[in-house]
Amino acid sequence: MKTRKWLQQYSRDCKLKYNSPSTRKTYTACVKKFLLHFKNEVEPKAISNSKIKDWLMTFNTLNTRKQMLCSINSFYKLTVGMPVKLSKIPYPKKEKVLPKVIDKDLLMETIPAIPNLKHRAILMLAYSAGLRVSEVVNLKIEHIQSKRGLILIKNAKGNKDRYVPLSDNVLNTLREYFKAYNPVDYLFNGQSSSRYTATSCNAIVKKYLGINYHFHQLRHSCFTTMLESGTDIRIIQKVAGHKNSKTTEIYTHISNQFLSQVNTPL
Repeated sequence: MKTRKWLQQYSRDCKLKYNSPSTRKTYTACVKKFLLHFKNEVEPKAISNSKIKDWLMTFNTLNTRKQMLCSINSFYKLTVGMPVKLSKIPYPKKEKVLPKVIDKDLLMETIPAIPNLKHRAILMLAYSAGLRVSEVVNLKIEHIQSKRGLILIKNAKGNKDRYVPLSDNVLNTLREYFKAYNPVDYLFNGQSSSRYTATSCNAIVKKYLGINYHFHQLRHSCFTTMLESGTDIRIIQKVAGHKNSKTTEIYTHISNQFLSQVNTPL
């Protein structure tokens, strides 16, 4: 099989299909592994579903198997022209685990007291608006609409734009940060690049909040706090950018305030 030819064609198709660079990179890397494993086959069409199943089972974790299956399914649809090739291979069901949140009191006590202005601005912004780490590092100065009290999130998950609220407290901190750091283009510049990195964002969460926490928990904590403060779940869904309301409803299962209102039998 002409592995390089198929990979080049798929790489081209990925650029046409997927807007996200990370999606293209991940899918292409997975398809490369797939093609190299079956390099002795005549062509992708000749690889049986049974062989593909055996190959998928060599990956230990459910998430890895699912990622591989998604990638090669994309390959067969876009490049090989066999959209139903893998239809009889079941997708692994993701284990339903409730998202972990960071204690509100810890966040309210720790974040405002962070001495590093850039670090404080990043964590305040993420927690107040429930932003993903990719949304923080890709945020541009022009996306801050201070007069409207809104932030425009461009090309978020699912390639969708949305607005999130900008509080006066966060705006004042961002203005203070802007005067001190004078960022260019992107709101948060790195030391040697135009954008701050996701790795650095996660590092500051662990530095100030604890080594067991990670950046995405700020997002979960934001929506849980909104829910407990009485914000309508439909508003939270819009702020979060969730397509399905069931995704947002998961925060009702982790809210301590909601649990405390339950009348138990005894």
